[in-house]
Amino acid sequence: MYPEVRTIIEIGGQDSKIILINNKIITDYSMNTLCAAGTGAFLSSQAKRLDIDIKDFSEFASLSNNPVKIAARCTVFAESDLIHKAQAGYKKEDIVAGLCRSIVINYLNNVGKGKKIVAPIVFQGGVSKNQGVVKYFKEILNQDIIVDENGHLMGALGIAVLAKQNKTQKIHDLNIKNIKFDTIGQECNGCSNNCEILKIYKNDKLIEAIGSKCGRNIE
Repeated sequence: MYPEVRTIIEIGGQDSKIILINNKIITDYSMNTLCAAGTGAFLSSQAKRLDIDIKDFSEFASLSNNPVKIAARCTVFAESDLIHKAQAGYKKEDIVAGLCRSIVINYLNNVGKGKKIVAPIVFQGGVSKNQGVVKYFKEILNQDIIVDENGHLMGALGIAVLAKQNKTQKIHDLNIKNIKFDTIGQECNGCSNNCEILKIYKNDKLIEAIGSKCGRNIE
């Protein structure tokens, strides 16, 4: 949808990732660790703690001129800090704005650490619907951020495109309980890219291989 994109920022319900692209080839990729701090699930839990509908998060954040500092690197620390700020009497909108800002700082200091973020930048995933988070990405990166109206559905759209490109006429049913699936990772030495390839086998038959940067067929 944005063929000239150089950086994809994605924050979903359970994970966050960054994808760097050059000349339409993925050159680098990183994903969050086991901690869910900075994801949609984290925001939802904090909204519940503050007795705010997650749909109203953006509106609350827009009302703040003084976002409080929230330690969001760890979910446990973030919740503790949020409780402390609420008990100390900080305005709810300032806490919400602080959470949105901390999401961005946490992402850039962890998932985006050491990455060169180059425009055009696309922000996708469910959290891209949160205008407070979008605002602080723009402010901290000092860059314009592209947010598609269907940004929360990019993964589904992508797999639909891949399915369409696979011109098989075979009809698959959803009865998969008796099907054996295996995944095997390997490094391709076919060129200097040395791509990490993930092979997917269905009943010991190779059905897909993903991770190739040059697009060569993987046997």
